[in-house]
Amino acid sequence: MNLFKHPWVLLLMPLLGLLAGLARSQSSRRLSSAGMPAPLPPLRTPRTRLFAILPFWGRVLAMVLLVFALARPQKASRGEVPPAEGIDIMLALDTSGSMAAEDFHPYNRLEAAKKAASDFVKKRRNDRIGVTVFGGTALLTCPLTLDYQSVLEMLENAYLEMTRAPGTAVGDAIVTAVNHLKESKAKSKIIVLLTDGRSNSGLVTDLGLAAKTAAAFDIKIYTIGTAGKGRAQVSTGDPSQPVAYIDEDLDEPTLREIAGLTGGEFYRAKNYLELEKIYARIDTLEKTKFEAKTYTNYADLYMYFLAPALALLALLFILERTYFRTVP
Repeated sequence: MNLFKHPWVLLLMPLLGLLAGLARSQSSRRLSSAGMPAPLPPLRTPRTRLFAILPFWGRVLAMVLLVFALARPQKASRGEVPPAEGIDIMLALDTSGSMAAEDFHPYNRLEAAKKAASDFVKKRRNDRIGVTVFGGTALLTCPLTLDYQSVLEMLENAYLEMTRAPGTAVGDAIVTAVNHLKESKAKSKIIVLLTDGRSNSGLVTDLGLAAKTAAAFDIKIYTIGTAGKGRAQVSTGDPSQPVAYIDEDLDEPTLREIAGLTGGEFYRAKNYLELEKIYARIDTLEKTKFEAKTYTNYADLYMYFLAPALALLALLFILERTYFRTVP
């Protein structure tokens, strides 16, 4: 966007035009009132034609350019200042063997969880996000970062039984996530914990105490139970028995308690569409509220007018003392 810092200077333009007209008129009057007999018509050459036009109109053009330069033309560019503080989010993802269940068509539970979490990450802005995976133990795979591409790569690379320990250690997952959030200065800190089972391993067995620890550091936990109702099919990879079945084992009451103790919420997803809606709901609840602050940078453009004006005046000065000097 282009503008003038001193637009009132442009009001000199009509005055400049008036002065130019008066000067031209006064020059013509002086020649006609000299009282001398009318001279013979001068010989018209390119040199005389140029002399009749350039000195006067060259100065007028230089004055116009100088007026524009005095008005200080500027180019303005606007930008947005991001908020100083956002939300810190730790995604805790269950990678235990039961997450291979294929009741989230067209995905298994883990692939559905990874895809929904990735879509969630893509919607965030100015929030740090980290990833913790857990099975029989918990492992931080991505510390809190604004590098969303790294977060997405970590989610994409998550695989079944990634921690190489059997079981489901929900308590360890909570404590690991809390340890990486507790020193955060963010205005809001949350854990999104997704699992399809019940805690049956790990060092931390008191899930209520783990939740209270999170609450003590002002960390909210959103728990998501990902399991369809009843038995679920699992591919075994064994040609002799390609499919096995597992029973539903989601500890919904405990997940509700964890969320309630921290001020979060519990959600149950029985299919992929419900899981997408849950992440969309959390995305809506946990938004950084701030007024967009804009800044404006100004770049002066007056030299684009001042330099040609000075060059033109210098050219006229030289021509009048050299090339036009012998012109009558």
